[in-house]
Amino acid sequence: MRADEIRRLFLRFFEERGHRIVPSSSLIPDDPSLLLTNAGMNQFKPYFLGLREPPYPRAASAQKVFRTSDIENVGHTARHLTFFEMLGNFSFGDYFKAEACAWALELVTEGYGIDRDRIWVTVFETDDETVGVWTDLGIPPQRIVRRGKADNFWWMHVAGPCGPCSEIYVDRGPRYGPDGGPEVDEDRFLEIWNVVFMQNECDDRGNVLRDLPKKNIDTGSSLERVAMVLQEVDNVFETDLLRPILAVAEEVSDHPYGRDGRDDVSLRVMAEHGRACTFLISDGVLPSNEGRGYVLRRMLRRLVTHARRLGVDRPVMPDLVAKTVEVMGDAYPELRANQSFVLQVAASEEERFGATYRQGMALFEAEVAKARESGSRMFRGDAAFKLHDTFGFPIESTLELAAEEGLSVDTEGFARLMEEQRRRAREAARKGAFAEEALAELSATAGPTEFLGYERLTAEARVLGVLSDGERTEVAGEGSRVRLVLDRTPFYAEAGGQVGDAGVIRTPGGLVVVEDTRPGPGGLIVHEGVVRSGEVRAGEEAEAQVDAPRREATARSHTATHVLHWSVRHLLGEHARQAGSLVAPGRLRFDFTHFEAVPRERLEEIEELANRRLAEDAAVRAYETTFEFARSQGAIALFEEKYGDIVRVVEVGDYSLELCGGTHVRHTGQVSLLRLVSEGSVGAGLRRVEALVGPDALRHVNLERRLLEEVLEALGARDPAEAPERVRQAVARIKQLETELGKVRRAERDREVERLVAGALDVAGVSLVVARLDGQDADELREMALRLRERLGRRGRGAAVLGSAREGRALLVAALTQDLVASGVTAPALLETAARAVGGRAGGRPDLAYGGGGQGAAVGQALEEIPGRLAELLGLR
Repeated sequence: MRADEIRRLFLRFFEERGHRIVPSSSLIPDDPSLLLTNAGMNQFKPYFLGLREPPYPRAASAQKVFRTSDIENVGHTARHLTFFEMLGNFSFGDYFKAEACAWALELVTEGYGIDRDRIWVTVFETDDETVGVWTDLGIPPQRIVRRGKADNFWWMHVAGPCGPCSEIYVDRGPRYGPDGGPEVDEDRFLEIWNVVFMQNECDDRGNVLRDLPKKNIDTGSSLERVAMVLQEVDNVFETDLLRPILAVAEEVSDHPYGRDGRDDVSLRVMAEHGRACTFLISDGVLPSNEGRGYVLRRMLRRLVTHARRLGVDRPVMPDLVAKTVEVMGDAYPELRANQSFVLQVAASEEERFGATYRQGMALFEAEVAKARESGSRMFRGDAAFKLHDTFGFPIESTLELAAEEGLSVDTEGFARLMEEQRRRAREAARKGAFAEEALAELSATAGPTEFLGYERLTAEARVLGVLSDGERTEVAGEGSRVRLVLDRTPFYAEAGGQVGDAGVIRTPGGLVVVEDTRPGPGGLIVHEGVVRSGEVRAGEEAEAQVDAPRREATARSHTATHVLHWSVRHLLGEHARQAGSLVAPGRLRFDFTHFEAVPRERLEEIEELANRRLAEDAAVRAYETTFEFARSQGAIALFEEKYGDIVRVVEVGDYSLELCGGTHVRHTGQVSLLRLVSEGSVGAGLRRVEALVGPDALRHVNLERRLLEEVLEALGARDPAEAPERVRQAVARIKQLETELGKVRRAERDREVERLVAGALDVAGVSLVVARLDGQDADELREMALRLRERLGRRGRGAAVLGSAREGRALLVAALTQDLVASGVTAPALLETAARAVGGRAGGRPDLAYGGGGQGAAVGQALEEIPGRLAELLGLR
């Protein structure tokens, strides 16, 4: 039974029994106590608590769920996932235990066709009533297991509704583990359904506080686990939900699934994390260093780490996203709607981390080598911190990588350095708080700053206050970073998307270069900059001068934004309203509400219409009026900003009317040119265009012209119309050559493997390959050793030991077949004497080990000792 059929069958079953089918809620929960949606009942929490009256007494859903606790387990087990689908049926004070258990058993046995003899159930240890329900339904007492609160009492792991639960397990047979029920083995006895009797409320520690107003039912059945049972596969990755995505990981890595256990872990991580990240981004989660954004970033970087481990040096997320959308887009249409946005976010994060990954791994490998040379089993905490702080490696990734090398991480040292960094951040935040407090005090005595910037770009003023290093001071000397407050100023403070002005402030004793202007408390305008010469004092007279070309470029961008807004609404519809913007010198970013990507042809129409309007050279007029009158005239109020009784209106020609406090040109012709350079999604129902304005737009056009001329020259073409087809032909030829080259390289590697295997030594029935491959790095040596091990394993017991001298250092790798390891020989022991010969030590797993040292010239001598060392370990010496 395919997963789509299971999902439909579940929902239809409960719809026929009076349940309202409710769509999945977002992975971003409407609940501040939760990081991500972790259960199907999250969206129904207010109904369970009695805070809101449910619009229906029964519901069923297929809910997107994400659980962060299993990230490290993904790839290493048969059933752990971060993202999965939770099928659930819910009762809000309607039916209770008898109906919930009976329907669950009916669907499992009659709907899914699972034999009753394979069914086991668990119940809360004191819940005699539920034991009676299952007994009445025909479940034998010996297959009803009582368990304690840790196993059979469900809560959200935050304060909220909770209750005892009863779980349904399926016996998968002796192939998967020993007999004896869920208490003995949960791989053989797989949980597929949890019925929660939601009757209590608990605190954030899980302590029951009270009974809920009504007794409710909350169930959860993992679609992936049900598919695993019904499709009779060994693990969730082989179900039709994940196997197609796993196949993409195989294809991009050129590593088949099922050949090597370590590779399989990486392939599973790529498939699972690729799917999970696609859903997270589609629901609006963006990479960041905190909260749910950190979860996303951590997973994307774990995925990239495993892809690079398999030798993939190109982006992998586009292929994984595309396959995820193909597999799950029918059930979750938002994936198709947001596919371009997901690709943009994922590709950007993958590219950002990929750029530093190689440097980070170089540091990691160097630290591993140092640890082995010193005989330590510990990866230093300061190195882990540097990987985190400089190269973006989450500490969890470092722990995982180190464990695979047989090393522990000095987590205490890492935590100490992290705390020092946090302390510095808190100190900086404290200074910022002091600055805000000082500005508030100044505002209380001085009142708001008078803004003169609509009429002039220079003004005489007086310095009311000077802040340096977060504190108010009477004087600040040359080189000091300062915040200045004047009684009046022509500098525009950042607001409404428009950036703050820059310029200079001159006093009798000094010169301040203003880099930014921001609003302060109580209507203050705060000038941020550096004392370039002399000193500046509170109370001095000053001359404030705005950077005129920068302001003019910003004004062009702001007027262009208003014209672009009108053009977008005119061509796409009234729903396409501005939802955010950045107005900067010579460029703008414009966000607007729209339900789909804007086709290139329509973007060209928008650009053409906006430029036609600009060329009309219509007047741009600004005036103040009451908020009510402005709205009665059709003026657009943006971003849900707060407006006072008196507002400023900017009118462009006879077509654009908006509430706006920004600066503008006098006539639209002064904008000159608007050039759209990109369009994309920034969230569900939200699009973004970026544009260049005026001389910046013209420079962009000229740059494109030069690039096209260079492309034509490189292609040997004269007519620009020929360029696209010439490029397509060249790209097709390159792909063909790359494919052929890949085949040649694989054939060369295969021939080299066969040559080395043909020359293998026989040491007491063990096939031993010892070879020196100078110039190869650790990854290349490891890959060759693993290929040799696989080939030797066909003969029986085998071992491959390879050495390399590179940049004066020695590197050794040993790979042993499992049957050789079972006989008592380990890879670290086999490398021990050779590693000493090159001035280092060896370490790693029993079947795969590394050694290295600073004496690269001794590699040959070290390798000569390997046959004798193997004979010694086999007890022949």
